[in-house]
Order: sequence, then structure tokens, then C-alpha cells
Amino acid sequence: MNTLAIDGKPLRKFGPITLGIGTLLTVLGIVGITFPILMSFGTTLFVSWLLIIGGALWAFHTYQYSPKVILDWLKPALLILTGFSLLFYPIAGVKAVGLLLAIYLLLDAFGSFALAQSIHPVVGWGWMTFNGVTSMLLALLFLIGWPSTSLWLVGLYVGIALLFDGLTLLAIGWALRKSL
Repeated sequence: MNTLAIDGKPLRKFGPITLGIGTLLTVLGIVGITFPILMSFGTTLFVSWLLIIGGALWAFHTYQYSPKVILDWLKPALLILTGFSLLFYPIAGVKAVGLLLAIYLLLDAFGSFALAQSIHPVVGWGWMTFNGVTSMLLALLFLIGWPSTSLWLVGLYVGIALLFDGLTLLAIGWALRKSL
């Protein structure tokens, strides 16, 4: 009997790279837990550059397809302005990223629950459920202390989330390796 999946498909997507990615996420998580303030500012820096690059790409698109429509320039301008605001006001940026992080963790929890349900009752569904519960608890704990504890909680929670995501992938990867 195939213990990986009823029809063999859901867990085929988890290949040999699962162990490597799980290891990298686990190491990143440990770094974040060890240096939470550094991880908080690193997370804010990363998000700010994503916004700036996204805004620049959107501006290029607007320039190519509708350069004379003023309203089409609003979105790229807001993306770029928001990105630079996070860069120039890093503490306020950490607080804003903290609120976004709480929302992300809630979405991550629901995503983990959906994945766990889709692969239930095969190998790894329990780990994915555990990952969802962990993300849900982190989101709720963060929202209770926000914004006063954002400076270190953002980094700590990003580290914890990465650690649990990494451990989850390692557990699934090892279980798949044993069952093949």
C-alpha cells in the first residue's frame, strides 16, 4: 500500500530539495531567534527593497503602456514612496512590518491547515497542522503586544516561523525518504 498518498500525487511535489530547503530555513530561523533585533531590521530592509523594486517595475510598465494617464502612476509612486519610507524611518517601518507579519502569520496558518487537509491522512499532515497551529499562536501573541514590542518581536517571530517551516520540511523530507 502506498503510504505517501492515496493516488500518489500530493506528495510527489516534495522532492529531494525538501531536505535542503528545510535545512536552510532552520538555520535562518536559528539566526533570527539568536539576533532578533538584527532580524527585525533585516526583515524591514528586505520588505522596503521589495516595494521599491516592485514600484520601479510597475513604473516601467506604466511608462510603456500608459505614460500620459496620471492615475496609472499612482500605484508605482505609492510603492516607491512606501519603500523609501521604510528605509528612512526604520523603527516605524519595523512596527508596520510587525502588523503585516501578524497578518502573514494568520494567512500562513490557514495555508498550512489547507495543505494538511489536502494531504490527510498521509505522511506529514500532522506536521503541517502543527505548523499551522504555531503560526496562529504567533500571530495572536504578536497582536496582543503590538506596537511596543515590535523591535525585537518581528525578528524573533520571523526566526521562529522560519525555524518551524524548516523543521516541518525536514520532517516531511525524512518521512518521505524512509518510505521510498
